[in-house]
Order: sequence, then C-alpha cells, then structure tokens
Amino acid sequence: MERLLEFIMNHPFLVSAFLIVLGLFVRNEVSRGGRGVTAQELVNLVNRDGALIVDVRDQKEFSEGHIVDAVNIPHAALPARLAEIERHKAKPVVVTCKMGQHAGTAGTVLRKAGFENVSRLKGGIMEWRNQNLPVVKGAGSKGGRKRAR
Repeated sequence: MERLLEFIMNHPFLVSAFLIVLGLFVRNEVSRGGRGVTAQELVNLVNRDGALIVDVRDQKEFSEGHIVDAVNIPHAALPARLAEIERHKAKPVVVTCKMGQHAGTAGTVLRKAGFENVSRLKGGIMEWRNQNLPVVKGAGSKGGRKRAR
C-alpha cells in the first residue's frame, strides 16, 4: 500500500491519464447498451409507447417471475433468436436481466442488429421486485409473450 501511494505521488500525470481513460471506458460501455430506465419509466414506456420488454435471463429464472408481457430470450441465445423480435424494431425495446449485468451487452447486440430505441432496466428484475411491482409466474411460450390472467 505504501508503494502504491509513493507511485501515485511520483506520477500524478500518469495516474490522472489512467483515471480519465478508465472513466471514458466505463461511460462508453454503459452507453453502448442503451440508456438506463427506472421501473417507473419502464411502466410509462410500455403504457404510452407499447415498448417491448426482452428478459435475457434463463428460462428457469424467467418462469420464477417476470414482468407482464416480457419476451424471454436468454442472453446466450439472443444473437441467434433476433428474428423472433425483428418486427419490433420501430418500437422502444427495454432489456432486463436479474440485476442489470447482462442487459447492457444484450442492448449492444440489439443496437448492432438495427434496433434504434434500446434501453435497459436499471437494477434488473431485482429492482422491479424491490419496488413491489407485479410479476407473472410461469414459463409462457418459448420466446413468446405471456399475458397475465
């Protein structure tokens, strides 16, 4: 620890440059996957603009509880299954996962595939549940929409 402090004191420009590059890298990675939306913003996007929710968790996690009308396409299968949601390119698309860690990379895949209005749910389904918002249990159709009854 003492040597680290000594290095920082002896090389302030190098350390500053590293921190700037690190900050720019993080900002770039976050922005590539789309802007983050809160749970309330997601509700507004669905109700006002008919946004599509793409849940990239695996089928087991999805069946334990998901947002109403969410389409389940596991993160690893997303590039191969883009055709299932191709018709929604003009709509806003919100990507969600368990805690938000995979939504950014899934958003990047969607943007590269031509989806223009891609967002990601901040905090994922965990934040959705923490706010006591409704979830639907059950598997639903593979890649299809499941309606609440």
